[in-house]
Amino acid sequence: MLEKLLHQSHQINIGSLLLLSGLITSSGTGLLYVFLFYILRPIFRKFERDIALVTLSVSAYPTLIIFAILSLKIICGNLFSIKILPVIDHILTATIIIVITYWSVQLFNNVFIYYLKEYTQKSEVMWDDVLLPILSAVIPVLLFLAGGVVVISSFGVDLTGIWVALGGATFVLGFALQDILANFFSGIVLLIDTPFRFGDILLLEDGSMGMLRRIGIRVTQLYMFNTHCDVYVPNSVLQGQKITNLSRPTSLYYHSISIEIPSDCHLDDSKKLIEEIVLAHPDTLGDMEMKLEVMDEYYNSEEGDSHLIKQQKIGKSRLLAEQAVDLKLEEIEQALEALVVTMQFAEKGGMTQDEIENVQQEYKEVLELMGFQITEETTNNRTIFNFEENTQEGLIELIREWYRIWIKDPNLQDEDEVFISEEWERKINLLKRRVQRLAQKISNPQAEETRLDDYVMELIKWMKEKLKVPRKKWQEPQIRMIGMSHDENTEFFIELEVSFFVDEIKLEDGKRGDRVRSQIYQEIFRHFKNTYLNWDGMKEKQPEEDVLQYR
Repeated sequence: MLEKLLHQSHQINIGSLLLLSGLITSSGTGLLYVFLFYILRPIFRKFERDIALVTLSVSAYPTLIIFAILSLKIICGNLFSIKILPVIDHILTATIIIVITYWSVQLFNNVFIYYLKEYTQKSEVMWDDVLLPILSAVIPVLLFLAGGVVVISSFGVDLTGIWVALGGATFVLGFALQDILANFFSGIVLLIDTPFRFGDILLLEDGSMGMLRRIGIRVTQLYMFNTHCDVYVPNSVLQGQKITNLSRPTSLYYHSISIEIPSDCHLDDSKKLIEEIVLAHPDTLGDMEMKLEVMDEYYNSEEGDSHLIKQQKIGKSRLLAEQAVDLKLEEIEQALEALVVTMQFAEKGGMTQDEIENVQQEYKEVLELMGFQITEETTNNRTIFNFEENTQEGLIELIREWYRIWIKDPNLQDEDEVFISEEWERKINLLKRRVQRLAQKISNPQAEETRLDDYVMELIKWMKEKLKVPRKKWQEPQIRMIGMSHDENTEFFIELEVSFFVDEIKLEDGKRGDRVRSQIYQEIFRHFKNTYLNWDGMKEKQPEEDVLQYR
């Protein structure tokens, strides 16, 4: 009886000590919570850079969990000399390892990768678009694998035999698959060291031209324009070639035509005529207003065929639709830039509820310009945003109207129509996903309130570089006098170089530039022949090498 009473008293004593340990741990955890969220957080929000605040947001809850578990173990083991059951001790240790692993992954993604991306943008390196996604995909997996191994080891499992077997298998596989591994690492080098993007047009050493479809583990897939088929080139072979990327810095053809005109021509008038002829072609680049002014004056002679007339008619409609898209994009970019200013002002000292609502209202107005209607749905205390496209003249509808006119171009191939539709629908879906993610961040800005302006600026940059690249001044036609020559009858000719850009290299199986070049030369010839009735004809100077150039 006495032993039973002593045993019950001992159990009551242990229970009381465990309860006391829990109360001490809870109190310490509560104090740490107050320190992190109500003391450190207001201080960090005042810093100019947000690295401290973001690190605190990522680290707060993992720190609380680790502190609570360690405090419980220390109090029970050292203060009250209570032996924790081995199974429970292993579980607590495994929990700490899992939390540390998760914490490390969050720090890597939200702090290290974010600021590494910011650094690469400042240093203007070319590999960040490829290397950073690889790091963000591979490193977390490795951290989770390492955490899993440590968790298994914490339960006393001996992994020595597994490591030895794994090392031997790796050696055998590496020797047997050396060619495959060579192609694999060559593919990694192609992605990182070479500014390739899927859809870029590549000129190979043998003179063939193809579009990059995919860089795989072993081979690179190219669509060859001359044979209309896909070619699979081993990555190691492709890496050893000298490759010209015709899509960088822009996916536009740069053509240069050398012609000679009689010396009795009025030089300034001749240059102006040639410039207007180049601008009048719907597939060349230049000032939009000037192109629309001169389009009706050229390529529409009585002897012109119906195909050319249809090309100009559809081309003008396409340019008018593109002009509407450009104007809407400019309006949206200005609205986003104003939103950035609002956010930067509101972020100082932390955003109040009124400032958050003001930012949300401004962003909704931007979404309406894009052609989106947003509805909110609250489920389990979480706000979910549903995006619907409206039928008004927002950006999305203007883009669709533009490319639907474009695919009516009589010069396009059947696959071009599919390509244009798929490309722009893909861009519309990308835009929709980006604005949805930004809407979610703006609706719940507490965790990343100091980065909202950065996300908006990223959206502006993406729209300018990936959605639709605006036309540049340097893309306008250039006509230069480069010399003089004479024939057997000592008749002198003025030598001119006509340079112009042709849009969308991917279309017409890569022959779009050749067609435009031919049509421009024929129109120049027709107008000069009609102007100088006694002139037998203008002649094109045949260069020693191909005058087609790329920029």
